[in-house]
Amino acid sequence: MTGALPGERGNMGTVLALLLGFFILWLFCKLLKLSIKIFWKLFVNALIGAAILLAINFFGSVIGLSLTITFFRALIVGVLGIPGVLLIIAIQYLL
Repeated sequence: MTGALPGERGNMGTVLALLLGFFILWLFCKLLKLSIKIFWKLFVNALIGAAILLAINFFGSVIGLSLTITFFRALIVGVLGIPGVLLIIAIQYLL
């Protein structure tokens, strides 16, 4: 006899399975929090980009500059900033 109680090995497997399950749950929550954080940052940047495009449309009407505002364009301006504005103007008027 090895001194092990019947079913003791099964309990250790259950504990390991629970620990693995908790680790996977923790990892999933960390990844979900990160993805929500990235989504929120992109959304706020898109709103800032839309505000910049609105300002360009308002002040650009004097010189005949008009840009349509889409979510994609606002996101480009929000992520890239001023170079994004110049990129959108270049694409619209030079291509």
